[in-house]
Amino acid sequence: MVSDSFKVSSERQHLILRRALAERVVRIKDLATELGVHEMTIRRDLDQLAEQGLLERVHGGARVLEKTSEEIAHQLRAVTNTEAKAELARAALDLIEDGDVVALDASTTALALARILHARHVTAIMTGLDAANAVAQNGVPFLMVGGNFHPPARSFVGAFFMDTMAKLHPDKVFFSAKAFSPATGFTDAHLPEVGAKQALIRSGGTRVALLDASKFERRALATIATLDQVDVVITNRPPPAETRAALDAADIRLIVTTQEEQ
Repeated sequence: MVSDSFKVSSERQHLILRRALAERVVRIKDLATELGVHEMTIRRDLDQLAEQGLLERVHGGARVLEKTSEEIAHQLRAVTNTEAKAELARAALDLIEDGDVVALDASTTALALARILHARHVTAIMTGLDAANAVAQNGVPFLMVGGNFHPPARSFVGAFFMDTMAKLHPDKVFFSAKAFSPATGFTDAHLPEVGAKQALIRSGGTRVALLDASKFERRALATIATLDQVDVVITNRPPPAETRAALDAADIRLIVTTQEEQ
């Protein structure tokens, strides 16, 4: 069971987790050589990660458990690129006015927005447990859309979720995606999430995509939204020229939080 208090104490532990997710099993000797530290340091890292339920110790190393690997990957994303996500969240907050009803998907980027949503007097529609906890702690009134619980993303999916979202009409919807390209639109890799995100996007008045620049010119398994279904894209760096041209052609407002130096 993955610990609710997911905490990775160093960038080294981030790297160890990423390697474990990719290779399933990691060896102390290999990690020590790659990361340039003593084997005892790696043993301590693996012990700490095992105590949180993030890895299981085996002779000479550790392995990631199949039943928790997707949940670990989701939680690891939550503590990765945090500054970029915070920038996107602050820009998104500027689009929100007092009195709005806003809906957030269960992405870790939307979670960053949920954590500062109390700066506006709004009502929130939440689709993920972590974001719901964030607004609850800060006293933001919210409605939780239920359905089948999807543990890897700590979200709700399925027919009940989609039926409920079809009856709700938030002023603004904020969502993220795994990737974006002009040809495929906004795409995601996890099919259980695709239908839920589609229903969320269809419900909104103004639909805002929160995408860090690494997601441009890429594609994932399934399309969650086409260009004509999105009104605003917020990103942390200017996108490639082809992407910008496609957004302009679709009359999508582009907000860039950090301009590259000329």
